[in-house]
Amino acid sequence: MRAAWVLLTALAALAAYYVYVPLPGAVSEPWKLMLLDATFRAAQQACHLIHYLRLSHHLVVLNYLIGTFDKLKSVSSEHINITDAVFDGVEVRVFEPPAKQDETLKRSVVYIHGGGWALASARTSLYNNLCRIMAESLNAVVVSVEYRLVPEVCFPEQFHDALRATKHFLHPDVLAEYSVDPSRVAISGDSAGGNLAAAVCQQLSKDEHVTIRPKLQALIYPVLQAFDFNTPSYQQNMNMPVLPRYVMINYWIDYFNGNYDLAHSLLINNHTALDVSQALSFRGRLNWTSLLPSSFRKNYKPVIQTTGKAEIVQKIPALLDVRAVPLLAENETLQLQPKTYILTCENDVLRDDGVMYAKRLENAGVAVTLDHFDDCFHGCMIFTIWPTDFSAGIQTRNSYIKWLDENL
Repeated sequence: MRAAWVLLTALAALAAYYVYVPLPGAVSEPWKLMLLDATFRAAQQACHLIHYLRLSHHLVVLNYLIGTFDKLKSVSSEHINITDAVFDGVEVRVFEPPAKQDETLKRSVVYIHGGGWALASARTSLYNNLCRIMAESLNAVVVSVEYRLVPEVCFPEQFHDALRATKHFLHPDVLAEYSVDPSRVAISGDSAGGNLAAAVCQQLSKDEHVTIRPKLQALIYPVLQAFDFNTPSYQQNMNMPVLPRYVMINYWIDYFNGNYDLAHSLLINNHTALDVSQALSFRGRLNWTSLLPSSFRKNYKPVIQTTGKAEIVQKIPALLDVRAVPLLAENETLQLQPKTYILTCENDVLRDDGVMYAKRLENAGVAVTLDHFDDCFHGCMIFTIWPTDFSAGIQTRNSYIKWLDENL
């Protein structure tokens, strides 16, 4: 009996050691965040083992686990009609509030989900719940894009899917079918979905054949660049749940169908060293020493290699492709962007991506709202359903929907 108690005590200590991650004092609900992070890490490690044994790709297994526990069928609620459709070959889920007697046309949001271009779905409960609440709160038609994922496809296919679905919806006949006001359409997304939303919005702004363009873009902790993995937020939050720096770098490698052997070189910015000629013209567009306020720069120093590895960019030219890294777009493109909302979290490696994009857009003459949360973390806005319900999720979601309601 005594041996059993010793074993249980040892297991409890090991579990606590695995779960515990040092967190800043300002993070809301730290132990709940640690438990969420430990669960995700355990699932990732199990999936990597399956990958190592060559039984399946780790992202396929991880997405299967997510889908098994989370996938919802297309079921309409009492207040929102939820249907699945196909827009120009791309699956979408459409959330429609009931028509009102004195109403002619509704406003609308095209929403692109996050997940590192590899995980989640418009059909999971997390995004199903978010889009349903958006449709109810805004009395708006919400189109959630079900783009294809890594490893089935890699860049630029996710971008192409999001662009095709959005352009299809913006066609006057389709907007009329859903009773949507053409002058009141927004495009939005979180994390990797924010990346796709920003890239699609840039492309639409340059397409002379597009007659209807988004009135607004709303980007939630977007990932916008792979040029510098040592911005202050990358350095400050390198081990922060639920998106440590090495995980974000691996998402980029998977998105570009690259080799994990490149991870360390990317981490120390070897791909954008001063002797990498392809990167020189972009350096001024991502100078965080001038784009970030001093409260974010703190005492962090830029990591700029004198000599690096030009072959990385030669192997993966998408590292500098604005369709993948919209923060690197030229000013002429930024000037064409619509009124913009960007939500950032202090405890997030991607904080500075969003802050720098807000500053560049502002410098280009675009009206920008930067909504920053000191106590929140990456991904928090979708975590509003038990058992992964966080006050940070409710707080950020309410602020985001409030801005849309006031501006769309």
